[in-house]
Amino acid sequence: MTTTRQSGNASDGGGDARLPWVLRLRHGAEWAGLAAVLALFRLLPVTTAARLMGKAWRMLAPFNKRHRRALDNLERALPDLSPEQRDAIARAMWDNLGQIAAETLQLDRIVADPDRFDYDIKDVKKAVGDGGAVIVSMHSGNWEVASMGGLACGWQPVGVYKALKNQRTETILRGLRARLYPGGLLPKGHDTARRLLTMARNGGRIAMLADLQDRRGAVIPFFGRDAYATLFPASIACAAQVPLIACRVVRLPHSRFRIEARVVEFERTGDRRSDAERATRAYHDLFEAWIREHPQQWMWIMRKWR
Repeated sequence: MTTTRQSGNASDGGGDARLPWVLRLRHGAEWAGLAAVLALFRLLPVTTAARLMGKAWRMLAPFNKRHRRALDNLERALPDLSPEQRDAIARAMWDNLGQIAAETLQLDRIVADPDRFDYDIKDVKKAVGDGGAVIVSMHSGNWEVASMGGLACGWQPVGVYKALKNQRTETILRGLRARLYPGGLLPKGHDTARRLLTMARNGGRIAMLADLQDRRGAVIPFFGRDAYATLFPASIACAAQVPLIACRVVRLPHSRFRIEARVVEFERTGDRRSDAERATRAYHDLFEAWIREHPQQWMWIMRKWR
């Protein structure tokens, strides 16, 4: 099992002691706020907490400036829809994000209940066999539970994530996610890339979100417009010569989820950069098709397009 050591701890803030006092104060307030919300929402059943948070976000979030960004992105991607239809999708997106926020605070209870999950993963399990794989997913449904598909395959997924600057908050959230990644949770970084390549070559199954903007990556078509995409996951898959798997989570009623996965088909020529670009285009094509099926479940507030 691969693990990482978290510097500091939740009680004293660890490395926070070296930060300016204003930042330490802000981090402390963030940690206290999260701890209070965690305690409150864990008093409620999962479905009730998710429904309440979803309704609250649907009502309040449209006053946030990110709502305008979501509408702009929807207009770029789905210009055939009316403004009213795009606004309805954006508000439903906020509802979904609110539910995710509440569900993240009860991840341990969600993953312990097998009745909350349906799977469409048999073909992927067969394709991967005993070898390694790189699994890419997107910010849709509730992406926090995407690795349940790997666990259902009998794998020990290794998660890649962006660590928070607030170490005390990071400790809480990392603890909630840890059981979903028995192979380890690794923060993004140059050293991590080398470790992931070795893991994939040795049979590890690496899971990461891959729909965020990356201006250092490639420009690819996405909903008919140029968008920035990371080449990182495809580069690992090509260098390790392992399958690239695309995965999505579809939200079902009452905090239930369907997890689907597909092998990403693309030509492998041996030119790693070109192969990685083709693979990235291929899984973005699949992401686009999936988003069109459930547009209200994708996170439209991100900066994706040029």
